[in-house]
Amino acid sequence: MSLGRDLGAVLTGGVIGTGARLAIDAAIPHGYGQFPLSTLIINTAGAFALAVLVARVWPTAPSWLRAGLGTGILGSFTTFSAVAVAIIPLTTAGQGMTALAYLGLTLLLGLGAAWLGLVAGRRAPAAGGAE
Repeated sequence: MSLGRDLGAVLTGGVIGTGARLAIDAAIPHGYGQFPLSTLIINTAGAFALAVLVARVWPTAPSWLRAGLGTGILGSFTTFSAVAVAIIPLTTAGQGMTALAYLGLTLLLGLGAAWLGLVAGRRAPAAGGAE
């Protein structure tokens, strides 16, 4: 394991993941106290992508690649803090039931996407087309 290479991969991946998150947030904006659809989409897609990678790539990938893709790109793309920050404005805007529904939907879609990602990753053909 090369800490320098792993750190470089995380930093590079962080820039990519953060940029992608910003682009999606800009494309699907929401105001304070409005339903945060972009955050829901981002976290669901990220859970699916990470699960596919864990099932398919992690077993043979070098540590710097796992660090760059997992911690870097997907770690900066998806965040629990974004969920918390999305829920609080809904609650303070008097939309407690919407906040609760958003939290439940986030958990349901995230876990479902992770499960589907693991299934898809295990079924995907090996790199190079041979399996």
